[in-house]
Amino acid sequence: MKIIRKYWLLLVGLGFSNLGNWIYLVALNLFVWHLTKSPAAMAGIFVVGPTARVLTNLVAGSFIDRMNKRRLMIITDILRGLIVFCMPFMDFIWLIYTFVFLTNIASSFFGPSSTFYITKFVYFEDRQRFNALLGTFNSGAFLVGPAIAGLLIMLFNTTVTIWFNSFTFLICAMTIFFLPNIEGGEGDLQPRVTWQMFKNDYITVVSFIRKKQLFISIYFLYQSSLMIAFALDSQEATFMKQDLALSDSLYGTFVSIAGAGAILGGIVAASLSKKLSSLSYLAFGMILTMLFYTAFYASTISLWALINFILLGFFMAFSNTGYETLYQQSVPTELMGRFGSIANIFQSILQILFTILLGLFAEWFTLQTTAITFGIISILLAGVLFYILYSQKHQLKLEQEVL
Repeated sequence: MKIIRKYWLLLVGLGFSNLGNWIYLVALNLFVWHLTKSPAAMAGIFVVGPTARVLTNLVAGSFIDRMNKRRLMIITDILRGLIVFCMPFMDFIWLIYTFVFLTNIASSFFGPSSTFYITKFVYFEDRQRFNALLGTFNSGAFLVGPAIAGLLIMLFNTTVTIWFNSFTFLICAMTIFFLPNIEGGEGDLQPRVTWQMFKNDYITVVSFIRKKQLFISIYFLYQSSLMIAFALDSQEATFMKQDLALSDSLYGTFVSIAGAGAILGGIVAASLSKKLSSLSYLAFGMILTMLFYTAFYASTISLWALINFILLGFFMAFSNTGYETLYQQSVPTELMGRFGSIANIFQSILQILFTILLGLFAEWFTLQTTAITFGIISILLAGVLFYILYSQKHQLKLEQEVL
């Protein structure tokens, strides 16, 4: 495909980085379990990460927008590679938490920087197809990563598997090094840190939010619905084991097949990118994703659950592609670091809140009833999003403000 030849270095770099993340997640969970044998220690991993992102994103955007994003991506990937490489040498859980905290700080700088780079490097007419292909690569990483982790752990151990993840970060840094410096002489400023700088940056973001109220409404509805989906993901294994009575091997098969559905969705989304708009991808993709999420948790037999699992992965590829393209069109590149960092704070807080609420309600009622209820709420949010994107009242404003 022509677009792969044009952007293959960027796709390979980001794809390897995401592949390493999935391998690392499996290996880290097992490493911590063997070290502590404590469910509470395992849960701590999923608290330390979002906490680090919330704290870091309070100031990260101010630095990102004033620095060379390509150089920042290379530095943060090298740092992540070195930190992850050292992690297996840690014998105390608090040291592992410290290293997890540090990797998430680096990730807080990498994410908004990569979004900026994609927006500047990928031509406007190629963005929707590129985003769909990148989503396909990420879905492939989700499918293949745990399998590679399992193979490496079986052949070697969790230490070697974690080191492999360190290697993937360094590959990502190397590929980015060979990409062009799209900012020229710009973006190399070393910011002088002052409270006034942070204050002015927040004023700038607030001004953007007030100016782009329709985009912010779309963003809020999309992220709220998506964070409910992420909260539902936290109970996915429990539902399959408890309510559907799946074996460990069948659970792994379900996850892999869902990843295959997401890959297929990414391929189809890429092939239709010239025929359908990003708004169509977002509107239809989101509401169908949440419908099948809810139908999955309403399933009483494994076959129906599997079908819904495949379809939610398929349509999520469309919603993700639509959102990424809309975001790149709506947020000015010079503001992406600051807005993206503040937006990530909002996302992390929502994810933590919904995950805790879902867990509490699942204890008070049944998991299936709670998950269906949360799913219905997400469908309603996606329905409001669909209305905003296709309402005649908003069409002109959408063209003026968003596109």
